[in-house]
Amino acid sequence: MTDQEAPQIEFPCSYPVKVMGDAHPEMHEHVLQVMETHAPGFDRSEITIRDSSKGRWQSITVVITATGKPQLSAIFEDLKTSSRVKMVL
Repeated sequence: MTDQEAPQIEFPCSYPVKVMGDAHPEMHEHVLQVMETHAPGFDRSEITIRDSSKGRWQSITVVITATGKPQLSAIFEDLKTSSRVKMVL
């Protein structure tokens, strides 16, 4: 492996998806809906929510069992359809 190549992910694997955006129930609902669509049965006890110091922004991290790159691409695209979502990692 050269310094330029990213390590390959072996699927299926445990994969955290972090969503940042407005601290609003609508964003939380959107994240859960997208995850249920693309990773049904994900463990809701693995969800981590962090508020910004002033409470305006929020990050939601959901750990799923990723099955492949197409699944992850679909999740990232669907998450970005909400105007409340500002960034997906």
